[in-house]
Amino acid sequence: MEKTETHISGKEINFSFIIPVYNRPNETEELMESMLKLEFDEKFEIVIVEDGSTIDSENVIAKYKDLLEISYFKKPNSGPGDSRNYGMARARGNYFLILDSDCILPENYLISVKNALTEKFVDCFGGPDAAHNSFTDIQKAINFTMTSFLTTGGIRGGDESLAKFQPRSFNMGLSKEAFEKSGGFGKIHPGEDPDLSIRLWEMGYETTLIKTAYVYHKRRIDWSKFYMQVNKFGKARPILNKRYPKYAKITYWFPSLFLIGFLGSLVLALFCIPYFLLMYAFYYILLFGAALIKTGSLKIALYSLLASCIQFYGYGIGFLNSFFRVSILNEKPEDAFPKMFFK
Repeated sequence: MEKTETHISGKEINFSFIIPVYNRPNETEELMESMLKLEFDEKFEIVIVEDGSTIDSENVIAKYKDLLEISYFKKPNSGPGDSRNYGMARARGNYFLILDSDCILPENYLISVKNALTEKFVDCFGGPDAAHNSFTDIQKAINFTMTSFLTTGGIRGGDESLAKFQPRSFNMGLSKEAFEKSGGFGKIHPGEDPDLSIRLWEMGYETTLIKTAYVYHKRRIDWSKFYMQVNKFGKARPILNKRYPKYAKITYWFPSLFLIGFLGSLVLALFCIPYFLLMYAFYYILLFGAALIKTGSLKIALYSLLASCIQFYGYGIGFLNSFFRVSILNEKPEDAFPKMFFK
């Protein structure tokens, strides 16, 4: 399916923020506070979709109703992707800015987005994330690990082809036209954002990275939740690789190969061949130094080592598990990992 000619330009954009929420009233309030401080002269809409929460944000929203243009909806739980689609279908704007509820916006966020889209309009973009000063040390360590060029996670934003950049839905822009033509997010979670990016490419739309449009993203607040998150990321990738083999990359194997190589290095070290294990030691010394320079904190740098171990192990194990079941045993993904698919 080919895309039609874009009907809006950067100067004609009307923004609608799309924010699915699930039991996160405190985070919702922090996000609303940051939106009050946005430096932007034009009007924008905020669409909050309560996704079957048992602890809703209604009282929080009531505090900001007269200060911000908010549309608030409640619906049964159907996952973040479907909730984003629900919000976009009801939004009044023609360009949607999709955020996770655990984000905080810098004051220049909308200016950065508007300037970039005015200079070169694209129907879909993603932005980076950073650690806010108010984050805990664990959150800062996880943020470093998920965004560092020394690890496999995060947004690198180097000199790669930005036309093939895969935005992540914690900080993502999507035109109304692209949403309506594509149908929005699919039922898989996580993995719904790269799935959408690939379908947009197949339709002739471009995606890009706007490096200046960053958000402060809290991610997970403890180690166990972080492990669960990256493990699901690992499980999602082989499913997407099988669904879209044209876009599979060898780099998606790196966490699993890193893990297998480490286990092999331990075995070789038992037979007095320590050289490969020393390479891993050198890598972690390098990672520690980078974290120390970036964060200026010895504690966060040490936490970053633990975060990277959780990231490699969680993602690597999840990837191998999913690859074996989906690609070797040829199980249907919905049967192999039912919790990753919403009806």
